[in-house]
Amino acid sequence: MEEREGELRWDGLCSRDAATRAAALDNVGQAVLRRSRSVAPGRAAGGLPAAAARDGLSEALVRLLMLSKRCPFRDVRERSEAILSSVQELGIRIPRPLGHGPSRFIPEKETVQVGSEDAMMHALFADSFATLGRLDNVTLVMVFHPQYLESFLKTQHYLLQMDGPLPLHYRHYIGIMAAARHQCSYLVNLHVNDFLHVGGDPKWLNGLENAPQKLQNLGELNKMLAHRPWLITKEHIEQLLKTEENSWSLAELIHAVVLLTHYHSLASFTFGCGISPEIDCEGGHTFRPPSVSNYCLCDITNGYHGVDDIHASPAASIPTTESVCEVEALMEKMKQLQECRDEEEASQEEMATRFEREKRESMFVCSSEDEESAPTRDVSRHFEDTSYGYKDFSRHGMHVPTFRAQDYSWEDHGYSLVNRLYPDVGQLLDEKFHIAYNLTYNTMAMHKDVDTSMLRRAIWNYIHCMFGIRYDDYDYGEINQLLDRSFKVYIKTVVCTPEKTTKRMYDSFWRQFEHSEKGQTTLPPLPLLTTPSAPQVHVNLLLVEARMQAELLYALRAITRYMT
Repeated sequence: MEEREGELRWDGLCSRDAATRAAALDNVGQAVLRRSRSVAPGRAAGGLPAAAARDGLSEALVRLLMLSKRCPFRDVRERSEAILSSVQELGIRIPRPLGHGPSRFIPEKETVQVGSEDAMMHALFADSFATLGRLDNVTLVMVFHPQYLESFLKTQHYLLQMDGPLPLHYRHYIGIMAAARHQCSYLVNLHVNDFLHVGGDPKWLNGLENAPQKLQNLGELNKMLAHRPWLITKEHIEQLLKTEENSWSLAELIHAVVLLTHYHSLASFTFGCGISPEIDCEGGHTFRPPSVSNYCLCDITNGYHGVDDIHASPAASIPTTESVCEVEALMEKMKQLQECRDEEEASQEEMATRFEREKRESMFVCSSEDEESAPTRDVSRHFEDTSYGYKDFSRHGMHVPTFRAQDYSWEDHGYSLVNRLYPDVGQLLDEKFHIAYNLTYNTMAMHKDVDTSMLRRAIWNYIHCMFGIRYDDYDYGEINQLLDRSFKVYIKTVVCTPEKTTKRMYDSFWRQFEHSEKGQTTLPPLPLLTTPSAPQVHVNLLLVEARMQAELLYALRAITRYMT
C-alpha cells in the first residue's frame, strides 16, 4: 500500500479512544476494499502494475490478520476480521497464521489468549500495543509473570522511545546489531520495521558497512559484549570516546551499552522460550489454503503437526511417582544445605577453591551441538567478524582474572554510573533485576510456603560464575547440589549460545517438574497462569537478567576505569 500512503493510516488503531479507532478502521477498510476490487479476478489494477498492486494489498492483508489475532482492542480485532472476510468474498486469497501460538515450545492452549485476559493483563497489553503498535509474541510469553512484564515494558519503552542521548533510528539500529550477533532474525525483523518507521535510512539495512562510521565503530564492543565480555578493557572504551568526528559521548555510550546488553539477553529469552515469528513477519503467515486436515503440507514438512501432537503425549499431564520423588529429593537437598550453613561456614580459602572448581567444570558443560554454525546472510550483514563467537574464558591456557563482585558490583558502582549518565535508567534496570531475582510464589510442585531463594541464587550465581564473576559470600559447592547436568546444559546454551537452543533441551531441564508438576512449581494463584510452562519462563527471566547484569558489569567497569 506504499503507493498511496495518504489513503491508508494505521496509527489511529493504537489509540485508547474508541471513536479514533473507529475512524481509523473505516479508513483502512475502505482503502483495502478499494484496492481489493481493483485486483479482484477479472478487474484491472487501477492504473498500477498488477504485481505492485497485489504486493501492496498483501502487506495490508497480513497486517489485518495480525490485528485480528493480536490486538488487545476487541473492536479492532472484529473489524479486521470482517474486512478480511469481505476481501475473501471478492475472490482474493487472504493469509492465515502459520504455527501454533507465540511459542514453538509452549502449547498454545497454555498461553493467554488475546481477548480472554484479565483486567491487569489487558492494561499491560494495551500499553504495549499503544507504544509499539503491536502485541508481540515475547509479551504474550512474558505475561506468565505480569509483574516482571510490566517492568520490562517500562524499561524497553524508555530505552527506545523516551528522551535520551541517542536518536531514535540509532536505537533501533543498535538493537538490530545486537540481535544479529546471535542470529536472532525474530528481533532483527521487528527492529528493521521500527527503524524504517522512525525514518531510518534503508541503505543502512544493506549491511553494517553502509551505516555511519560511528555505528560501525560500535561493532567491536558489540561482539565482545555478546560473546566474551571479560575481554573488554578501558582501551576499548577510549577508542570509542576519542575517535575525533565519529566519537561517542559518555552518555551516548552508556545508552548504547544498555541497548546492546538488553538485546543480547532478549535474544537469549527469544531462543530459550522458542518464540515464534510474528504473524505479520516472514514465517508467521501463508497465503496457501489449508489442507483438508486443517494444516497444509508445508506445515508438516516443517515439523508443525496438530497442537496436541507437537507439544504433549496423552499422558503429559499425569504426574509420575518418579517426578514426585525428584521434587522431594531437591527439597531435601535445600534443607540439608541450609542446615550445613547454619552449623558451619566454610573458610574464605575453601569458598575460593569451590568457585574455581565450579568455574573449571562449567567449561565442560556444553550442548551436544557445540560446533559453530555460520550465520545466515540476511542477519550476518548487520555485523562484522562472523566467525567470532563464544569461547570459555579460560580456554587454551588463557587466564582471565576473576571479577570479584565486592570490588565492582551493580549495587555499589554500576547503578550510580548508569543513573548519572543516563538518568532514570539505572533505577529502571535495578527494579527489573530485583523483580527477576526475587520472583517467587513460595511453592514447589505440591508443596506450599517453600523458600526458593537458595535455588534462585544458585541459578543466578552459576551464570555469573560462567562469566568469571565471584561473590565472596557464596558457597559455590551448592550449585552442583541443586542444578543437575541437563539443567546446566540448558542454562549455558541459552546464556552463551542461545541460537543453539533446542526444544529437546527445553523439555529436558527440571524434569522433576514436567507436565502438571511443572505447572505448580512457581505459579501465582491466577487461573490463566496455572499452566505447566510458567516455571520454564520464570527460569528464562532469571537467565536473561543475570546475563544482562554480567555484561553490564564488565562494560561499566571498563568505563569507570577509563574515567578514573
